[in-house]
Amino acid sequence: SEGTAEIEGKVAEFAGRMGHLPAWARNSLVFVYGAIVCPFVDFIARYRWHALTLLLFIGLFRLSDIAMGVMANPFYIDMGFSLSQIANVTKIYGAIMSVIGVLVGGSLVFRLGATPLLIPSVILLAGSNLTFSWLALVGTPDVTVLTVAISVDNFVTGLSGSVFIAFLSGLTNTAYTATQYALFTSLMTLPGKLMGGSSGWVVDQLQASSFTATHKFGGYAVFFVYTALLGLPALVLAW
Repeated sequence: SEGTAEIEGKVAEFAGRMGHLPAWARNSLVFVYGAIVCPFVDFIARYRWHALTLLLFIGLFRLSDIAMGVMANPFYIDMGFSLSQIANVTKIYGAIMSVIGVLVGGSLVFRLGATPLLIPSVILLAGSNLTFSWLALVGTPDVTVLTVAISVDNFVTGLSGSVFIAFLSGLTNTAYTATQYALFTSLMTLPGKLMGGSSGWVVDQLQASSFTATHKFGGYAVFFVYTALLGLPALVLAW
């Protein structure tokens, strides 16, 4: 594009100004300028103030999913499921539903495009956490309910992942795909991991609360509702 050609010209100009430096220093600076600085400048130049809302949306899109996922295995164990039961359900049913979700998501993107699917993806991604609240309220290690919860979660994760990858790909400039996509994918998981670091503490506080004392796993049930609500900021930005 014209903008990309202009920035590439600036790289050449920058290299010319560094001509007095030793070759190793000049080459290193030109590489940093062309491979890191220019992709950032290009993204900001193309989207201007909206670049900030896009980056915020990218960071919040999977917040509910990642914050919940940290506590999934401890939850299964506390519920009383055996390691073999957890492995069988997650590795068999979970894997199959992930593949189906990816295929369905890819098909929908092909037919409708990624942008119209962002709002449904955020709703499904956050809402799937409520299946784990259901499992917590059941209160017993019911393998059927576990299978349904994990299948729904993996299907939705696969579907929304396909949609979001297509959306991120559409944001990149083909001249800087590697750097810009690396930025997006790194940012996509950062807030969720930071929030997930406190998930164990949140569960402990909820389990010890008098509000959830009437049910053995009431704290977990409320926690999964809480993680679903973490999807609201992403929903607003998707809209």
